[in-house]
Amino acid sequence: MSKLNERSGKTDILEDEVIEDLQREGLRIIQKKTGFRFCTDSVLLADFCKIRPGERVADMGTGSGVIPLLIAARTEDIRVYGFELQAGLSDMAARSVHLNGLDRKIQIHCCDVREATKYIGSEQADVVVTNPPYLQPGKGLESPDESKNLARGARNGCAIETWMEACGKLIRNGGRLCVVFPATQLLLLCDAMRLAKVEPKRMRLVLSRPDKEPKLVLLEGRKRGNPGLQILPPLITHDERGEFSAEMKKIYGEKE
Repeated sequence: MSKLNERSGKTDILEDEVIEDLQREGLRIIQKKTGFRFCTDSVLLADFCKIRPGERVADMGTGSGVIPLLIAARTEDIRVYGFELQAGLSDMAARSVHLNGLDRKIQIHCCDVREATKYIGSEQADVVVTNPPYLQPGKGLESPDESKNLARGARNGCAIETWMEACGKLIRNGGRLCVVFPATQLLLLCDAMRLAKVEPKRMRLVLSRPDKEPKLVLLEGRKRGNPGLQILPPLITHDERGEFSAEMKKIYGEKE
């Protein structure tokens, strides 16, 4: 049940929650004081995907709703649909949308991503963005926090191939799929995207420092696109002092 206070028009905040400043466009987000919280991966993905005015965007596994918030705040005349399996997270995301006055741009749906087409139809999205579960079902160490297990994939029973298939069903022909994923599993991701009829087209590796191995990969594919991959310069997140690089400060909206 939503905690949105319809009578007063205010957004209710629970005792175990806190409102944090996203430092972008005056945005604020509701987060748990402990437990699942959005991470840098989602911020990088929101920056990587280039959304055009008038497009319909779906965020698969939206979590706290940070990606829809960042996208909607900077792009005019768009509709963003967030899909989240966990009722507590989807409710929190919906309240963050209301808190920022973005109800006309963003809709949050509590459902399995495999059921997303029931809400917006097949091949109706211009862009799908996703920070998918990175653990294959039954593999990896589990967390004492059940919400983290579900978000990481340890308990949701949804392999990356199934997740990409669900994403592919939402994208129109020629539409785009933008993903952030562990760099070590790049080939697994590419195979899963191609099975979903999405051709990898634009890639950027994310490194903490120039001399370190990539931790993440940002990958954009096109539905039924032709082969041909553009490899962008790597994104370096930290400088030699361990502080955010100039590009990361720009992504986070920090002043030089």
